[in-house]
Amino acid sequence: MKVRSGSVVLLLSAFVVATSLVATIHGANPLTPSAVVAHEWGTFTSIAGEDGQAVTWQPLSGPTDLPCFVTRLNPNSYKSFAGFDPVRAIKATVRMETPVIYFYSPRREVMRVNVQFPRGVITEWYPRAYVPTLPINDLSTVRGQATWIGVTVQPDALAPRFLREREPSHYYAARETDATPIAVVNESEKFLFYRGLASFDVPIRATIADDGRVAVENVSPRSIPQLILFQNSGGRMGFRVAGELDAAVTLDMPPLTANFETLRPELQEMLVTQGLYEREAAAMIETWRDSWFDEGTRLFYIVPRAAVDELLPLTIDPAPAEIARAFVGRIEIITAAVLDDVEQAILTNNLPKLLTCGRLLDAIIARIRTRPSLAGRQEKIDNMMRLVAASHAAEPRCQ
Repeated sequence: MKVRSGSVVLLLSAFVVATSLVATIHGANPLTPSAVVAHEWGTFTSIAGEDGQAVTWQPLSGPTDLPCFVTRLNPNSYKSFAGFDPVRAIKATVRMETPVIYFYSPRREVMRVNVQFPRGVITEWYPRAYVPTLPINDLSTVRGQATWIGVTVQPDALAPRFLREREPSHYYAARETDATPIAVVNESEKFLFYRGLASFDVPIRATIADDGRVAVENVSPRSIPQLILFQNSGGRMGFRVAGELDAAVTLDMPPLTANFETLRPELQEMLVTQGLYEREAAAMIETWRDSWFDEGTRLFYIVPRAAVDELLPLTIDPAPAEIARAFVGRIEIITAAVLDDVEQAILTNNLPKLLTCGRLLDAIIARIRTRPSLAGRQEKIDNMMRLVAASHAAEPRCQ
């Protein structure tokens, strides 16, 4: 077969153009392995019921804590078999909080990032992502996801400008790392951010024994790498490091002789051991400083990496040279003292006290509704809950 020289030139030109296009998409020669390092951290928050298992609650019922430029799920972006319900009323057993994915690369690269959330739904995200509409009736039957296309890692970016509002937010603390800036379309950031709600069983059960100690049981097939019991009572803090948990352990409440600065090194080392860089671990702790260490009793534990990959499959294309994922499980333990305080606040119309419970209030009220001392007071409870809902600020709107 004879091919004219002009055709050869055209074919070669087309091949060069196609090769250049692929190289542009991937940010380098397509045969060159990705130099990207990806690190992610996040939190799975749940509330322990009387039997120690995670209970259903309304994680979005409290006031918002995100800047207005973050995209949020809204009543028109999902379907419910029972009709449209307010987003704040969505019930779940787990709140997936603020996973952020950092990228590091010596050269400019472009990626597609997809995170799947079996038995859950993505509720907030930034920068721009594709988040499909789902029928939200039973979260345990859905498979949420978010996809970022054209995530450009920009080591050559000169003084990138990240959005920031005047109002303070712990969102910004996550930027305090050495991660390479990224851009998706025209939105720049230091990381990919998302949150979600889900209904699945957490690997730990936690109950308070009659003697006041906390009984913790690992009900998963995997060892829990690290476990910490924390308590803040009236501003006085204490924590007890229990280490690795294979089966079960009963912990005494910690003496309230510590403070945030004594606990920080323990948490930071725990995160670095999971593959995070020092500044990433510090950023995660600073992000959750107000929430993790406020009034209450809770357990912190490291979610095994294999469990994270099952609960939250992550795909990055082209595949990074390295991926680290560090997720902290957080279990809120509602003590008898908390239940008594909320009951008293209901009976005395103490709205400020109820507001201190934040998004945990719904789960606390569910525990005390059947108390004999509140018999015939259901309407009063409902009225106080309406006042709590009305006190929350409206979702912010970007101008």
